[in-house]
Amino acid sequence: MSRTQRIYEPGREEAPERLCEQSGCTEPGHYRAPKGRDRLDEYHWFCLDHVREYNKAWNYYAGMSEDEVEADTRRDTTWQRPTWPLGARGGGNQRHAHRATPIHDGFGYFNGDGEGEVDNRQRRNGHARAAGFHPSSPEARAMDIMDLNAPLTLTGLKARYKELVKLHHPDANGGDKLAEERLKEINEANSTLKKALAN
Repeated sequence: MSRTQRIYEPGREEAPERLCEQSGCTEPGHYRAPKGRDRLDEYHWFCLDHVREYNKAWNYYAGMSEDEVEADTRRDTTWQRPTWPLGARGGGNQRHAHRATPIHDGFGYFNGDGEGEVDNRQRRNGHARAAGFHPSSPEARAMDIMDLNAPLTLTGLKARYKELVKLHHPDANGGDKLAEERLKEINEANSTLKKALAN
C-alpha cells in the first residue's frame, strides 16, 4: 500500500521516519547534510533549524592548504575529467593546421599528392593572376604560403600576417621547430608581398 493509500486511523500518529541527529532535538530530520569532504555520499539528517546551523559552520576546504584548494578547484572546473591543451600544438581548432602537418591522402584532394594537385594549382594560379602576378612568380608563391586570395591589399596582408604569426610563433607552440620554420616562410612571404604592393 502506498503512502497516498494509507487508511486514516483516528488517534494514531505516525512516527517520523528519521529524527534530527542534533542531540536533544526531537524534530523530524527531513534535511540532509554531508558528513565530510571524504564522505559526500553519507549524510547527517537534521531539522530545518539545525541543517542551517550545520551548513553555516561547515567548510568543505577546512584542513586543506591553498595549493590543495587550487588543485581541487581546477579539477572541478572540468568535472574531474581529463583534459588536454588546445591550440597549435594541442590539436584544437586550427584553421590552417594542414599547412604545418600535411595529410598524405592517396588521391591528393587535401594536400596535392595526386589528382587534387591540379585543382589546387588552378586555384592558386587564378588568385595570383587576379592579383596581377605571374603564377610561377615569387609573389604567387608568397600568396600561397600566406593562403591569401585576390584582391590583395596592404590591410588584408597585415591582418593575415598578424593572424599567422599568432598561430605559428614558437612561443605559442612550445618552441616547436616546424612552427619556427613555418614562421620564417611567413616572414619571407610577407616581405615579398609588401615589396610587390609598394611598387
